[in-house]
Amino acid sequence: MKFDPLLEQIADYTLDYVVESGEAYRIARYVLMDSLGTALLALRFPECAKLLGPVVPGAWLPGGARVPGTQFELDPVQAAFNIGCMIRWLDYNDTWLAAEWGHPSDNLGSILAVADYVSRCRLAEGQQPLSMKDVLTMAVKAHEIQGVLALENSLNRVGLDHVHFVKVASTAVAVVLLGFSKEQLLSALSQAWIDGASLRTYRHAPNTGSRKSWAAGDAASRAVRLAFLSKAGEMGYATALTAKTWGFQDVLLGGRELKLGRPLGTYVMENILFKISFPAEFHGQTAVECAFRLHPLVRGRLDEISRIEITTQESAIRIIDKTGPLHNPADRDHCLQYMVAVGLLHGALTAEHYEEEAAADTRIDSLREKMVVTENEQYSRDYLDPDKRSIANAVRIHFHDGTMTKKVVCEYPIGHRKRREEGLPKVVDKFTTNLLTRFPRKKAEDILNLMLDEERLIRTPVTEFMAYFVI
Repeated sequence: MKFDPLLEQIADYTLDYVVESGEAYRIARYVLMDSLGTALLALRFPECAKLLGPVVPGAWLPGGARVPGTQFELDPVQAAFNIGCMIRWLDYNDTWLAAEWGHPSDNLGSILAVADYVSRCRLAEGQQPLSMKDVLTMAVKAHEIQGVLALENSLNRVGLDHVHFVKVASTAVAVVLLGFSKEQLLSALSQAWIDGASLRTYRHAPNTGSRKSWAAGDAASRAVRLAFLSKAGEMGYATALTAKTWGFQDVLLGGRELKLGRPLGTYVMENILFKISFPAEFHGQTAVECAFRLHPLVRGRLDEISRIEITTQESAIRIIDKTGPLHNPADRDHCLQYMVAVGLLHGALTAEHYEEEAAADTRIDSLREKMVVTENEQYSRDYLDPDKRSIANAVRIHFHDGTMTKKVVCEYPIGHRKRREEGLPKVVDKFTTNLLTRFPRKKAEDILNLMLDEERLIRTPVTEFMAYFVI
């Protein structure tokens, strides 16, 4: 049975590509660090914690996959949901921006769950567990699959959600971690595409809601389930993408052909964007940095402000340009004006600023009402330029007396590759702070020391690594 060429390309890459880039492994280690720290921080939020654990009370699996920061041992399908939900909850993990947007570290939900489960099973059978190098390798590959698919295939323009690419990438790496064959991999991949994709409606008014915080966990979980179905011998569908009338391309993309924007390698991991200083939808990150710079100039003159000009890219206008009431934290952390207002008021932005208590500050909406958002076409072009990949924003404040601040421009956020030397130490600081929200200082130091020692980390068995994170 000959499968669609795109399915074959993904399968061959996941099975056979040898990652030789030291930079990809280096950044993958920081991605792992950042994602686990963000996941631990999410446990402080009851709306996230209530979704965790077994799917029904008591359905634990001793010897199963462990959920970091908890005592849960679960089947790998449900563990993938738990870990993926935690990583994504606060909108604080890594980001990839292209024709489609997304957060490739969402795939760590499936990678960590499957790797821990497989390793514990191997140990029980007297075999060697997987190493953390295996985890980092699969992280590089999942990033690449999701990110390269996103370069030229826009799901958002047809109303579908980017977590579909998480499901595809996670399915591929889960099958390989489980040790299955290429035939099983192709079968599982075809099933992932046949599943279709979630509607984006939960990311946009009037339906913005908390599903956007667990959608990636759902995708990672579904990927692991499809991988296990392939183990059971469930058939694949060779033309799941290209079948006339009934394939993914005709049904969901209006006949447009899916394509890989570049050969699969290590490009995405090497160029991934980190959310370092504050949790905010990434198209607005540089706008918030501008607001921080303006905060000392305006904090004593809030009543004198007549207009706030925000200049941005087309993608930001389409996703996070919001006026009117905001109904919940999920609505607020995807509102450009809200994020800038908080930055101007406080010179800071934290996850707590999206909660009801902080949002009750009437000054936020007062500032939002004075904001005018416009597109700078050059910003939009630079956003798509593969040599730049900027995410530019600019902010200027006008006062009633006719004076104004200078136009503060920020092209590249601190988490951009062009600011790696500045950014990566702050990733470590962020991880350290997040560890201390869950673990005693000594244990947090032990985890941090392991993560900072690349040679030691890659040799560490997955079972030993995951044991560090049991509360």
